[in-house]
Amino acid sequence: MYRKALTQFIKQIICLGMVVIVIAPILLTLFAALKTKGDMAVTSPLLLPAWNRITFENFRDVLTDKYLLLGFKNTGIILLISLFFNVMFGTITAFIIERFQFKGKKIVVGLFFMGMLIPTFVTEIARFQVIQGLHLYNTIWAPIVIYVASDLMQLYIYRQFISGISVALDEAALLDGCSYFGLFAKIIFPLLAPATATVCIIKAINIINDMYIPYLYMPKNKLRTLTTFLMNYANAQQGSWQTLAAGIIIIMIPTIAIYVFFQKYILAGVAAGAVKE
Repeated sequence: MYRKALTQFIKQIICLGMVVIVIAPILLTLFAALKTKGDMAVTSPLLLPAWNRITFENFRDVLTDKYLLLGFKNTGIILLISLFFNVMFGTITAFIIERFQFKGKKIVVGLFFMGMLIPTFVTEIARFQVIQGLHLYNTIWAPIVIYVASDLMQLYIYRQFISGISVALDEAALLDGCSYFGLFAKIIFPLLAPATATVCIIKAINIINDMYIPYLYMPKNKLRTLTTFLMNYANAQQGSWQTLAAGIIIIMIPTIAIYVFFQKYILAGVAAGAVKE
């Protein structure tokens, strides 16, 4: 009995430690956003400023910045188009690989797997040349093409879900006169809702938080995203840690909203896939 209680206590300590690891950076950022520049220098980052010294001017400075709305707009456009094509290409490709037999199938799957193994930075020069060759450099389409073409994570998520859907559903639909397109659109794709929610959450977080690709491929001011917008407050000349912290808190809101919206589909639909053989 004592061993069981000790084990339970250790588990709770581990869980509590994980919560602290996740929450602590967010709290420290929030504390910094509520401080003045003077308080940042004299108070501990682990503490809130005194109640009479809490300020919201940092949030006001960020919200009145002319590039904030532009960053939301550009990030939103990139996000929506990238997610649409990732979902479409991912579901169709995974359906073909899982349900059809064709020559060279193992080679195709192997090439996809190799694409996942090769580090992105190894192919950066070649990718940059491709983007320039397509005349997409310094356009909003450059990151969209990269996000759609260079990340194959969604393919393996969809393959896992499709492999759990009974082939009997395919056979029954085809016997009833359904075409392969109808089978995919009316049966397979709706059953992939939990997988789609997972892909959207992971992709959206990666795209919103990515600074490297927008900074490298879209240097124009009018093409700033949320992450490159934050660089204004982190440079050596105009750097302001408290304003940067306020900007981070504001930009966290879309990511949290996306997670809250899609989590119910993940939790409720993990077992989706109809009859399993």
